[in-house]
Amino acid sequence: METKQRILLCEDDESLGMLLREYLQAKGYGAELYLDGEAGYEAFQKEHYDMCVLDVMMPKKDGFTLAQEIRQLNEDVPIIFLTAKNLKEDIFEGFKIGADDYLTKPFSMDELVFRMEAILRRVKGTKTQTATQYKLGRFMFDAQRQILSIGNEQVKLTTKESELLGLLCAHANDVLLRELALKSIWIDDNYFNARSMDVYITKLRKHLKADPTIEINNVHGRGYKLIVPGGVSLNN
Repeated sequence: METKQRILLCEDDESLGMLLREYLQAKGYGAELYLDGEAGYEAFQKEHYDMCVLDVMMPKKDGFTLAQEIRQLNEDVPIIFLTAKNLKEDIFEGFKIGADDYLTKPFSMDELVFRMEAILRRVKGTKTQTATQYKLGRFMFDAQRQILSIGNEQVKLTTKESELLGLLCAHANDVLLRELALKSIWIDDNYFNARSMDVYITKLRKHLKADPTIEINNVHGRGYKLIVPGGVSLNN
């Protein structure tokens, strides 16, 4: 029997927090909700968590402060920020603290799960109880087996191709920041790794060209956007 991935969820909007907790629990996660940063920090000191999902604007202790204190206790636990803020400075502040991703409200709960899945596969290298098969347009993407299929045709992706496509799916119809992709997959965002990622983006475009409705667009100065009409769905 697989052990559930434990999620520390800190969200001061109780209604939203309860919805998120119930949704994550339905997806197979052991999610625990705390309504302020101090309560979240006390819980993290006492228990083991596989991921932290933190609202930025919280009473008693904001999400950025909480993340810094969590990082002092555990340098490796993945952190996702939830916030109504969308200023580039706030996004960069989150990444400087050590966030693995940043989700701006309003967001879909499926999108949160996509991003959690991508991070847990990449950072923890473990299998979670949620699905790893995504439907994008006419394609099916099996992230665990690293197979992209359309009809009866299959392509076996390399590990980096699969990780990059997983990140793009997690950010479908939104911008995947170059810095996030580079630090997540290549660890370092230097010039040579950036050029390498451009090559993998070109390869993914070739793999996806069988469905002309799907595009990977460059967003100047920011990153890439996977365009999927209707969005990406997750198969259970």
